[in-house]
Amino acid sequence: MVAYGRSKTANILFAVAFDKRHRDRGVRAAAVHPGGIQTELGRYQDPSRTTKMIDQINQQRASQGKGPFQWKTIPQGAATSVWAAVVASADEVGGQYCEDCHVGHIVPDDLSVGLNEGVRGYAVDAKTAEALWKKSEEMVGESF
Repeated sequence: MVAYGRSKTANILFAVAFDKRHRDRGVRAAAVHPGGIQTELGRYQDPSRTTKMIDQINQQRASQGKGPFQWKTIPQGAATSVWAAVVASADEVGGQYCEDCHVGHIVPDDLSVGLNEGVRGYAVDAKTAEALWKKSEEMVGESF
């Protein structure tokens, strides 16, 4: 799960860096989180681990006065991608992290495990995005 989280952070940082490089040409990028959808991703994970993660999420949500976590359907998961691509303005979503058909809010880094809303500030940080872009160019031996 740590590697998965890091890959998702890299996806967000890539969108931030890509958008900065191409927005003047009218090409925009946004990172989109579809939400919790039951896919084949967890097929090799012990089901008790998923249950524990959902229990942690529900404890956090209850402490915030929110209802329990619910899995999304595939159409519900696709809604944010459609919203970001077709409904929202490019200036609203460009270089942003989007979830539940809105731009996600920044949450504190010390927020407890079980986060299922918002984005960490380091995942949308322009300097970190630039560093990832440069490292990616270095690793593939190309300059984009």
